[in-house]
Amino acid sequence: MSATGSPVAEGDGPVRGAVRPTGLLDVLGVASVVLDAEGKIVLWSPQAEELFGYSAREALGQFAARIMVHEQYLDLVVKLFADVMVTGEGWAGAFPILRKDGSTRLVEFRNMRLLDDRGDVFALGLAADQDTVRRLERDVALSTRMVSQSPIGLAVLDTDLRYVSVNPALERLNGVPAEEHIGRTMGEVLPQIDVEGVEAAARRVLETGRPLVDQHTLGRTPAYPDEDHAWSLSLYRLEDAVGTVLGVAASVVDITDQHRAAVAAEEARRRLAVIADASARIGTTLELDRTAHELADVAVPELADIAAVDLLDAVVEGRRSILGPTEPAVIRALAVQADHDSEALSAADPPGQVARYGADRLVTECVRTGRPVMVAEVEPADLPRIARSPEAAGQLARAGVHSYLAVPLIARGEVLGALDLKRTRNPLPFSEDDLLLARELAARAAVQIDNARWYQNARDTALTLQRSLLPSHPPVTGGLAVASRYQPAGATAEVGGDWFDVIPLDGCKTALVVGDVMGSGINAAATMGRLRTATNTLASLDLEPARLLEHLDRITQDLKESIATCVYAVHDPHLRQCRIANAGHLPPVRLRAGRKPELLDLPTGAPLGVGGVAFSTTTVDLEPGDRLVFYTDGLVETRQHPLDERLDALLDLLDGPDRPLEEVCDLLLRTLHQPDNSDDVALLIARAQMPG
Repeated sequence: MSATGSPVAEGDGPVRGAVRPTGLLDVLGVASVVLDAEGKIVLWSPQAEELFGYSAREALGQFAARIMVHEQYLDLVVKLFADVMVTGEGWAGAFPILRKDGSTRLVEFRNMRLLDDRGDVFALGLAADQDTVRRLERDVALSTRMVSQSPIGLAVLDTDLRYVSVNPALERLNGVPAEEHIGRTMGEVLPQIDVEGVEAAARRVLETGRPLVDQHTLGRTPAYPDEDHAWSLSLYRLEDAVGTVLGVAASVVDITDQHRAAVAAEEARRRLAVIADASARIGTTLELDRTAHELADVAVPELADIAAVDLLDAVVEGRRSILGPTEPAVIRALAVQADHDSEALSAADPPGQVARYGADRLVTECVRTGRPVMVAEVEPADLPRIARSPEAAGQLARAGVHSYLAVPLIARGEVLGALDLKRTRNPLPFSEDDLLLARELAARAAVQIDNARWYQNARDTALTLQRSLLPSHPPVTGGLAVASRYQPAGATAEVGGDWFDVIPLDGCKTALVVGDVMGSGINAAATMGRLRTATNTLASLDLEPARLLEHLDRITQDLKESIATCVYAVHDPHLRQCRIANAGHLPPVRLRAGRKPELLDLPTGAPLGVGGVAFSTTTVDLEPGDRLVFYTDGLVETRQHPLDERLDALLDLLDGPDRPLEEVCDLLLRTLHQPDNSDDVALLIARAQMPG
């Protein structure tokens, strides 16, 4: 049985059993009339009653010509009837009839002679309204022409989803002749297309009657055996006039161009999204390592399963690097990122490691030529040119690396290094679109990496200069044990003007200095250097602290647009005293056993360089074991907190058991100094002791 319960033909034989009518004859409304040899009506069908307007009781026994034919054609019809009865040859024609109600209608007739088992002759007349016949003929002609000439592939499948008919357009789309479709399923005709979903949808259409419109299907057909195509499929249930389900009509439109355009547009949208993401995520700081990690994070998994950012070692150190054809590349790994744990990750150079890649390696070729290197389909013979060593090549093979791409990082005309990309889990090879995206990412990131590189080099140079201007002192000087720290600003590459000094004097005395030149940069460093030199020179004269600051004030006035704060103290271990003068600086803290830490109450004084303001010297006791803490404002000042609150925090940290001076320095910097502070810090701590 078929899906609708209809009888099925056996072989080529006739269909056995009762079959539901198609309803076509009902649409035509064919009237059947049987006449005897004299032309009288002996049989009259219900359709005849409807067509001619006479009931069977009224028509039976009547001469047919009188009630069925317009009188204008009476003689012709009588002659044609006689010819049929004599010759046995049927005739056909269209004649106007006169209905019982007096109206006329054009009717098509078919007439033929009948013989019964006694040899009696009868005539069978079949009649249908000509307008209905013509309408059906036009519909059939139109349907046939549209199906045959339509550029859309059309097919009819029966209730078992086997092809009943296909049009020429579908023959061309499928690359299969029409006769090879008939009687076969879609899966049998098109084995390279996933038809399970299509057939399931067709069965739902058969069951529910709800059409399926514009379902997209991908695959290959004999017409296009070497490339994927896309089609839009629509399915509709076919029924006859009385509702019998005949099968499914399918329309197929090749939308490969639209599909490819949509894929390209989506790929372009994805690239733009990745680039926008990269613009926001790469270069958030001027830290070289972090910038490299940001690039690797963007590349995985959008572009690759494993990404590495490598720079030429010479470039990291601030030198230009031009490789000859046979020179190896000395590369420093900055960042590695993977979407999952893999042996390929183990094969990559750990961040911070410097590795030498031979002249035959692909990454060497990339940085030497400044051009991308792509191996879309990695073969075993390619792995030794990708990996740095045979062991690493084996790890890449076991990890399943099947596609490789290296893109140069170029900024301001200089090749800095390479973005190294590999695919293991992603089954697709790198494409030209991937290459475009990788190059765009590399181009944007290279500028940020170059900025970070130069910033780091400039910062390292600045710190070297700054530290070279600061003193190196022994841990014990005269009657003091001292510890110091210098912390550069967290967000600037410029040298600062903070300084400290420990100056041995005659008689076991020691001068302690902490100062801060306003501003930053070379000018501040130069001013700081001159003031430090002047302080060392004046300290050797054993001047009173206030007198020394007066000399420094005049020197600072001679330095254009320079202002500095400074605390100058002289410790005398024999007197167990410290004489201190302040020029606009934050007061030192004194720590004494059994007492709370205290800010020394000193006259603040005016900063150096203001001029015309007198300084004063304050004498404070400093017993063995007492400590003095000198610092610059970068340690305690922030934008978020009042200065008094921060000074209280300083005192709280200093309150407690006695600790080694070095430990106290680290504690203060670790706790109080903010990482994003735009000011540097000088810190000096001295502990009084008995003179040696």
